[in-house]
Amino acid sequence: MNLWQAVVEYGFLQNALLGIVLVSLSCGATGVYIVRRRMAFLGDAMAHGVMPGVALAWMAGCSLFLGGLGAALVMALIIAWMSSKEMVREDAAIGVSFTSLFALGIILISTRDSYRDFQHLLLGNILGVTGQDLVWLALSGCAVVAVLSLFHKELKLTTYDPDYAASIGISVSGTRLLLLLALAFAVVSSIQAVGVVLTGAMLVTPALAAQFLTRSFVSTMLLAPVLGMVAGVSGIALSYYFDLPAGALIVLCCTTLFLVARLCYRQRGGAGGHGTV
Repeated sequence: MNLWQAVVEYGFLQNALLGIVLVSLSCGATGVYIVRRRMAFLGDAMAHGVMPGVALAWMAGCSLFLGGLGAALVMALIIAWMSSKEMVREDAAIGVSFTSLFALGIILISTRDSYRDFQHLLLGNILGVTGQDLVWLALSGCAVVAVLSLFHKELKLTTYDPDYAASIGISVSGTRLLLLLALAFAVVSSIQAVGVVLTGAMLVTPALAAQFLTRSFVSTMLLAPVLGMVAGVSGIALSYYFDLPAGALIVLCCTTLFLVARLCYRQRGGAGGHGTV
């Protein structure tokens, strides 16, 4: 049976393909801002920081999405509070918050008899996406896209020239918090697909690849989710044919697209893209 026949036949493959499309939509759009602000580390940190919420939700038999979202929002608020009060620099605030929350998650996991139950949280299980998961993925994706669209001008201006944005009355700390909240939704969405360990790749790699292929910020935001979808569908197809982990293959497909985009950029002599970030 070829892949398309299997998609028609098996509902779990339909859910997996739709799920990776929704994940790519939210992660791709958010990742462009993360990359341009040189905050790529934040995506990976946020993915690790949601562990206590996900662990508590799993042990309580509740929605993993809601548990992870709660922990991600707490982490986003902690980072925004610590950096806005000038207690520490933002990168230090990220380091303190994510390591503490991740450690708490490890402690919660250690109370279980077996670590194997949490393997899908670390490595992902896109083939296990359910109808309920798709609903939450769709809602979070719509929320992320809506926020980024409504506040595009403010987010873009504070990304490129925060001093000028502040001088015309735009709250730099407020837009930072807004971006952190959007990132929280995007990260929690992608954990079901590629897991905690590999979530950062879905945020960063398609955005980086898109920057080498486009000329404007808006076109980069439109292309990054598309590249994520291409990598996602390709990873699932390779997983089906070769019986290998889908999450890891999706990330490797993202990396392949990035290398191809970088090669195209160099072949054009650096014309037509944003260049090194």
